[in-house]
Amino acid sequence: MYKSILIPVDLANGAKVNSLVDHASVYNSSNSKIILLNVVEDIPSWAAVELPRGILDKSVQSSLEKLKALAASSSIEVEVEVRVGHPYKTILEVAEEKSAELIIVASHQPDLQNYFLGSTAAKVVRHATCSVLVVR
Repeated sequence: MYKSILIPVDLANGAKVNSLVDHASVYNSSNSKIILLNVVEDIPSWAAVELPRGILDKSVQSSLEKLKALAASSSIEVEVEVRVGHPYKTILEVAEEKSAELIIVASHQPDLQNYFLGSTAAKVVRHATCSVLVVR
C-alpha cells in the first residue's frame, strides 16, 4: 500500500471528488497520509487590475472551506491543501514536496484536442515521478 496519496480535485465537480476519495480508501493503509489538493489558478497581472481587490484571496478561502467540508464528510481521514498556480505544475510540485507515492486524478470527458485524457490529467500522467491512477 501507499504511504502518501495525493488527490488533486476540481471543486466544480463535487461528485467526482467522492469517487476519488473512495478510490484512495482502496490503496490506503493504516498509516497512509491522504491529501486533498485544490489549485486555484493565478490571475495574470493584466487581468487582476480589472478585478475586485482580494478576489484571489477569497477564492483560496472558499476553496479551503469546501475542501474541509469534503474532508469532514469523508469516511477516511484526509488533509486538505489549497495552492495558487498552474494546475498540473502545482500538482507535480506538491506531489514532490509531500513525497507522494500515488496521485489519484480525475479525467473529464475529453474534447478532440485531449482525446484520451483531460489536459491536466494527461500532463500529470506524462510528468509525474510516482504512480498515477486516472479515474473517469
